[in-house]
Amino acid sequence: MGTLGRAAYTVGFWIRETGQAMDRLGSRLQGNNYFKEQLSRHRSLMNVYDKAPAVDKDAFVAPSASIIGDVNVGAGSSIWYGCVLRGDVNSISIGSGTNIQDHSLVHVAKSNLPGKVLPTVIGDNVTVGHSAVLHGCTVEDEAFVGMKATLLDGVVVEKHGMVAAGALVRQDTRIPSGEVWGGNPAKFLRKLTEEEIAFISQSAANYGSLAKVHAAENAKPLDKIEFLKVLQKKVNEPRSLLQS
Repeated sequence: MGTLGRAAYTVGFWIRETGQAMDRLGSRLQGNNYFKEQLSRHRSLMNVYDKAPAVDKDAFVAPSASIIGDVNVGAGSSIWYGCVLRGDVNSISIGSGTNIQDHSLVHVAKSNLPGKVLPTVIGDNVTVGHSAVLHGCTVEDEAFVGMKATLLDGVVVEKHGMVAAGALVRQDTRIPSGEVWGGNPAKFLRKLTEEEIAFISQSAANYGSLAKVHAAENAKPLDKIEFLKVLQKKVNEPRSLLQS
């Protein structure tokens, strides 16, 4: 986009902003009690009270994810689409090279019935599968939490421990290193094989590489995205003519 193009874009932006402001004012004058925002108010990173997220510059946070309050995300970690990490009443710490997959929830507890103060701590090179729920728990380095698993307050998953998909791990349960737990409530199933332990590390590395691809795509400016759409359309036109 050249100088003239940027100027036109800026003017267009302010015209749209002015129009939207006038529309909202008009709605109020007509007696409406509320109006709908025309633009999304979503923010990937949001402060709460005096707490602000700290995300390493080499981490990937998907545009639709929400990281709120006292949350630390280490280098090379990835927070995927639709995730919510809410550190409002306590802290959340995520190490390096860890992936929190799509639609997972990481929450915290200010207190519980035993009166414990429980942050959520997730170590390095951890894989947390899609739609998992982690609440006031600890997941040590190179552990694995399966899809739709739920870890309640005080749970500890030791290094190289694995929680099976769909498992419900009750309060204050400790999952020892090298073991697989599953079911509702979760119980010991068996020992991990050497191949499975190696898979945990490889899974984290694979997601680290994939996150770089998504980060690059999300970083593209709007004008480049539109240009690539037009270019792709031009490339596909000869194919459609040949097929017809």
